[in-house]
Amino acid sequence: MSRVASYVSSEPSFPRSPSAEPSGVCLIVQPIHAAGLARLRAAGLEHRIATDLAPATLAREAADCVAVITRNGGFPAEAVLAAPRLRVIGVHGTGTDPVAVLEATRVGIPVVNTPGANAQSVAEHAIGLIFALAKAIPQADRAMREGDHDFRYGARLVELAGLTLGLVGFGAIGQATGRLAAALGMEVLAYGPTRPASHFEAIGAERATSLPDLLARADVVSLHLPLTPLTRGLIGSGELTRMKAGAFLINTARGALVDEGALAKALAAGTIAGAGLDVVSGDALAHDHPLHGERRAILTPHVAASTEAALIRAAERVAGQVVDVLAGRRPPNLVNAEVWNRRRQGEPSAEFPA
Repeated sequence: MSRVASYVSSEPSFPRSPSAEPSGVCLIVQPIHAAGLARLRAAGLEHRIATDLAPATLAREAADCVAVITRNGGFPAEAVLAAPRLRVIGVHGTGTDPVAVLEATRVGIPVVNTPGANAQSVAEHAIGLIFALAKAIPQADRAMREGDHDFRYGARLVELAGLTLGLVGFGAIGQATGRLAAALGMEVLAYGPTRPASHFEAIGAERATSLPDLLARADVVSLHLPLTPLTRGLIGSGELTRMKAGAFLINTARGALVDEGALAKALAAGTIAGAGLDVVSGDALAHDHPLHGERRAILTPHVAASTEAALIRAAERVAGQVVDVLAGRRPPNLVNAEVWNRRRQGEPSAEFPA
């Protein structure tokens, strides 16, 4: 059975709530763990799996829905406007950049997400990419299979203890990554201008004075930022030039944070030593992608948050918040808090037209 199929079958039993929760259909844009579906069903909600991610398809299939749950596939403005009964959009994860939050807010639809649900798993993956680069694990595996027993004499292998990990973004995932790195004996340098001093002190991290300061000092730079107009293309040719020649770049956040063309050139020129990427700017790595043939890059297909534990937490939390909104309870992770007191309720009204 495929992973996707396993998420929507063999659902665990979940006691049906005795309270009078709202009924209706929740459109599942991309499959979520069965634990989340069980939570919806226990509240009296039906669910429907979207046929595909095309905006026209989502608009058609959400037209009669009271709720939507999406992952990185998002939910576009076209679909928001086509769903007059829609009362909540749930995001399975933290990033809301693929969701039409502004349009949802305008028509009175709360958007909820699940920050922290996948923090530990993503942090572990970031550390895994660091290990893979520092120990040349993919290359060593290939050498062993090809009978290249002299590989160990020429490989550049790096001990991590004592090196500096630079965290760009210091939210839940950045902090979790920092804790793991500190346990390995790495020095942690973090750039998070809005974070209180207590967050840095909790893991013994030093606060970087600026992004250029961090880039110049870190042996490993790991990105943990949301994608916004300000962060898009944050790491370009200038930033890569500021990094140490032996440094590694890790990205488990959003592909578009990095100018991938500039990164490919920097890797080919030896400007930096390697990159570990769980995300790229498109949905998949096309054959003509600038990093496709780059052997100094280790690439994984956006799987950092796909551990069983993280999928269960995210599915249960997003489904629970969807139920909260439909039942009139304020959810704990409301992305557009300003909409709560004027949120859409029940059938379309003159105040919130379809």
